[in-house]
Amino acid sequence: MFKGNMSKMIKQAQDMQKKMENVKDELHNIIVDASSGGGLVKVKINGNLDIKELNLSDDVLAEEKEVLEDLIISAVNEAISKAQSQSQEKMNSITGGMLSGLKIPGM
Repeated sequence: MFKGNMSKMIKQAQDMQKKMENVKDELHNIIVDASSGGGLVKVKINGNLDIKELNLSDDVLAEEKEVLEDLIISAVNEAISKAQSQSQEKMNSITGGMLSGLKIPGM
């Protein structure tokens, strides 16, 4: 009886691992938009946290260097936060929330 339960648990773990790998592969398709400075700086990143696009409005180029740097950092951090949240939600849908408290690198 124990052997049957153990093989069932192993099979479930293997299935979950396959699903997690599929989700990880799908993360490159998730695109998150964020902006700062009222849209002066816009950034798009994917679920793997790769920056795909960075747009600076012509108006922001008149700002001081430090202001521009702060606006870029703010937009990128917002996008990262959104992407991580969406990635975690996707993983929770696969794991049934079992990993909700874990921060998985790259997820």
